[in-house]
Amino acid sequence: MSSKLLFTRPFCTDSQIFPKFSSTQILLAKATAPFTVTLDENIFTIPNMLTSTRIALTPYIGYLVLQQDFNLACSLFVFAGLTDMLDGWIARKFPSQTSALGSFLDPLADKFLVTILYFTLTMAHLIPAPLTFIVIARDVLLVGAASYVRYISLPKPITLTSYFNASRATVELQPMLISKINTALQLSLVAFTLAAPVVGFVDHWALQALWCTTALTTVSSGVGYAIYKNDTFKMIQSAHKKAKTKKS
Repeated sequence: MSSKLLFTRPFCTDSQIFPKFSSTQILLAKATAPFTVTLDENIFTIPNMLTSTRIALTPYIGYLVLQQDFNLACSLFVFAGLTDMLDGWIARKFPSQTSALGSFLDPLADKFLVTILYFTLTMAHLIPAPLTFIVIARDVLLVGAASYVRYISLPKPITLTSYFNASRATVELQPMLISKINTALQLSLVAFTLAAPVVGFVDHWALQALWCTTALTTVSSGVGYAIYKNDTFKMIQSAHKKAKTKKS
């Protein structure tokens, strides 16, 4: 049997002879092919939809606080908390439902909820203004840092379309432990403060102690992000390049 493969082009007068490659040669060719980095991902995942629902509910909950409808505000806040737990569980249980966008969108939804409710609860004279200032200032600085990292991680030239293209992920956010504790305390304070007018323990000493603890962890997490910023914002493209280096 001939070791050559004869391939004839129908609209050409002469034939082309190509060598017959073995399966081993084909596999070697694939292994040494150029490493291609793609940043596009599916953003329409269930966790992202749940997170978007939480973001959409937030302004209405803030409106209810200003109207002093604390019963409905508490109910919707509990619902928002359940969606937060559910989207986290789905992302952990089903890897196909994870996304780099979700790593930013989930904490961003928490920060949006915290910012709106701290501001409105301060307007309702239920949370002290200095604490609200600390919480909002830290979140503004963190969002600003994330926006800057997003900018420098995109390939040039950068356009508004490429910058706000949510399906083109370049950076992944990895929250620190102190930040997770801080978020839990901030949301716990919101929950107890919303319930305070309903059950009648406004300005209770336990709430005041939680004010101080929340302020301390907020400052600590902000300092932690400033010190360990390189461990917090992970460049997805850099990770792919490292994988390429290891393979070669």
